[in-house]
This record gives sequence, C-alpha cells and structure tokens, in this order.
Amino acid sequence: MKTAYLSFGSNLGDRRKNLEAALEMLAGPRLRVLRVSSYYETEPVECTGQPYFLNAVAEVETSLFPMMLLALVERVEKKLGRRAKMTKGARTIDIDILLYGKFVVECAKLIIPHARMAERRFVLAPMVELAPDLRHPALKKTMRELLAGVKGQVVKRV
Repeated sequence: MKTAYLSFGSNLGDRRKNLEAALEMLAGPRLRVLRVSSYYETEPVECTGQPYFLNAVAEVETSLFPMMLLALVERVEKKLGRRAKMTKGARTIDIDILLYGKFVVECAKLIIPHARMAERRFVLAPMVELAPDLRHPALKKTMRELLAGVKGQVVKRV
C-alpha cells in the first residue's frame, strides 16, 4: 500500500456535494481515504471569468499503481459530469494526483508530483493542513516551505 495525496476542486453545481461524492466514489477495496483537509474557497487561477472553486486535499492509501489510480480518478470525474479535460475552465469536479509515495512519474498522461502543485496556494494550503513537513520528492522542500513561497491567490478556509 502506498500513501498518495489527491486534490479535489469544483466550481459548478453543489460544490461541497461534488467533492463528497468524489471521495465516496473513490473509496473501495484498493483505495482507502485516510484524512481529508478542510474545504477552501478559492479564486480561479489564470482563467478568472468563472465562479470560485471549493477545494480540498485527501490523503489516501492505495494498492493501485499510478496509472491505475489515474484511470479510477478519470472514471469518477466522468461519472460526476466532467466531460473533456478542459484546462482551467469551470467544472463539476477536478481530481488531480499530487503525490504518490516518494515516487516521481513522468509520462505522456501523468506527471507526479503534479507539475504545478508548488505554484498553487489552493493545493498547498490544504496540504500544509494535512502534512506540513512532508517533502516534495523532486523539489526537496516541505509543503510549509512551498506554501510560504506562493504569492497572491485568494484562498479562504470554510
């Protein structure tokens, strides 16, 4: 079993219900949700003309390999109404694999650690809540150190 961290975001429909449904649908014999951060209301990054997001991070334990975990995440997103992988646009649910143990994965469909997690307050604030001293496997900085380096971006714990 490996420990992984998943990021959840929603800015369409009942955002809280979308996050809770995603967490429930992911849980099963090969993935156990250990802890979930508080929810954070966050301003959209880059594509600003859309509703604010509700975000959270979950610490999970899984026997799934990274590509199998990605397939599960994509199935849950589709079931919850996510259509195309629209980057930075409005969506009912967005689930990203942030970390998978201490592994670094780089392939066409998947990059772990998530390529932009170190730039995103909406990811780092809940990560610091769950694991402030966890080190990014590539950057070698703690989540707390990464968060301290991010400027701007409105993130409000709700």
